[in-house]
Amino acid sequence: PVGRARGQEMRPSLRRRALAPAIDIQVASPLWQAQPLAEPTVRAAIAAAAALSTAAGEVSILLTDDKAIRALNRDWRGIDKATNVLSFPAPAATPGAPRKMLGDIVMAYETLAQECDRQDRVFLHHLAHLTVHGFLHLIGYDHQTDAQADAMEGLESKIMTRMNLPDPYLARDLDRDLGHA
Repeated sequence: PVGRARGQEMRPSLRRRALAPAIDIQVASPLWQAQPLAEPTVRAAIAAAAALSTAAGEVSILLTDDKAIRALNRDWRGIDKATNVLSFPAPAATPGAPRKMLGDIVMAYETLAQECDRQDRVFLHHLAHLTVHGFLHLIGYDHQTDAQADAMEGLESKIMTRMNLPDPYLARDLDRDLGHA
């Protein structure tokens, strides 16, 4: 090729972006019928988060209600209350296996709706944010320490901005910086 010295070849980037994950969405509660754009919103959020990742595989999404997520939260985390989102990372894949399961993300309609009402958020924006949050847990991010939380929240903000959606932490950070929190 022109402009390249003899013997000098193009080398692939050491860090290659993974293929977009396969996404399986199950709707297990009729409450989600009130949000007909929920499934495309979840797909877009997974695609946006995966675009910044080298993880490849399949993601399973369960859109459910507070009763079901409360049972999962109780059985898997020992916390007997509903929550907005749970993530269940899959075990590491066998080397050389074709496509691996990244894990499951479960979201509860009522809790999301209540948070939107209390925090004056748009439902689909909050759904996108929680989907991104859940996906980041599947690929190894956590928020157990302040440093982990800062890194994870920064990445969530970046992904939401790339989706042309509001930064979910901006209002909280402004309140804190202005002494309102």
